[in-house]
Amino acid sequence: MSEFVVRMPRYPECWQSCGSCASGQVFILEILVEVGDTIERDENLLTLETGKVALDIPSPQRGRIIQIHVTAGDTVDEGAPLATLEVA
Repeated sequence: MSEFVVRMPRYPECWQSCGSCASGQVFILEILVEVGDTIERDENLLTLETGKVALDIPSPQRGRIIQIHVTAGDTVDEGAPLATLEVA
């Protein structure tokens, strides 16, 4: 088994001109998984909010959640670790 860290993806280009996103006001609205959960690729891990838009962040890998690095209300930057998966 190996570990894979899911990181905050690059913000879509349209977010760069958004008032909320450009000022760094992107925060985690809700965590949708818990430690121990087995998830599939593209299953949603969390929901972000910018004040204007809510966006679900999916997992790029299948695996079991072994650590969650963020909590609801945290602000996140591109590349920030979100969760660690145990993958086969």
